Amino acid sequence: MAHHEVPDIYNRLWTPQHEPVLGIRSGDTISFDVLDAGDGQLEHYRNGDPIPDRDASRSYPLRGPIMVDGAEPGDVLEVEPLEFSPLGWGFTASRPGAGLLPDDFTDPFIYKWDLSNGRTTEFLDVATIPLRPFLGVLACTPATAEPLPVMPPGNFGGNMDIRDLVVGTKIFLPVGLPGARLMFGDPHAAQGDGEVCVTAIEAPLSGTLKVTLHKGRSIPSPQFQTSGPLRLGIEDQGYYATTGVGPDLLEAARAALRHMIDHMCFTYKIEPHEAYILSSVVVDLKISEVVDTPNWIVTAYLPLSVMNR
Repeated sequence: MAHHEVPDIYNRLWTPQHEPVLGIRSGDTISFDVLDAGDGQLEHYRNGDPIPDRDASRSYPLRGPIMVDGAEPGDVLEVEPLEFSPLGWGFTASRPGAGLLPDDFTDPFIYKWDLSNGRTTEFLDVATIPLRPFLGVLACTPATAEPLPVMPPGNFGGNMDIRDLVVGTKIFLPVGLPGARLMFGDPHAAQGDGEVCVTAIEAPLSGTLKVTLHKGRSIPSPQFQTSGPLRLGIEDQGYYATTGVGPDLLEAARAALRHMIDHMCFTYKIEPHEAYILSSVVVDLKISEVVDTPNWIVTAYLPLSVMNR
């Protein structure tokens, strides 16, 4: 087993044409710094400033591809995060036409987070949020003839934004090309299930991953194994939950979120766009029931432990 530093090279598409940046063997570890999904364009933004213009072509800078010796299509690559550390700042933003409620929030909004203590961050005087950093984008490059954008995800993985892919979780990825061509990026410092406004706490980070190749095993899409309960310390004081009920799961999710935003605005005296941002970072959307046709239930859970009042 060996340890490697990932070179300071970024790519922004899924394609087998990228020049590999590093070659490793099964069992090796890799360390890296990785930029946020906005490529650092909001590093100097201050809350309350005018919303700056951003270059969308710089979105989703990814590290890689990293070649894994002996990896072949049909194999499984195990990626285990050993260390993640946010690098001091982050942002959450909503933009017109994006997120779960594009028709409700038609003006852009950005909230800048101070992550300098490395453990928690404050949202106004309303919430104290524990940091749980992870990589939003992680995958072996798919076998694709045409270059693919980083968003959306696919059965190969990619822009999964699964909040539980934290240190201690073992992530299993299908291999689609010789050498696996592992790529990753889009680091998050904290996120609720759903990432409802289309961003989490987007934050550059440093990290270390252990990479293990499994021959003779095949999976149809990413899988993972956590090391224990999902969010120790966050669930200890219970939840306030709202529901959405209807024949369409997407519309039920929207209803549950709208009801949660109404609750947060009434209870914590914040504005709707602030509640939307906070929901993306701490509120979990869960499918509660899908068997009593024609209506399904989606529930939005707010962990009370993060709220200051």
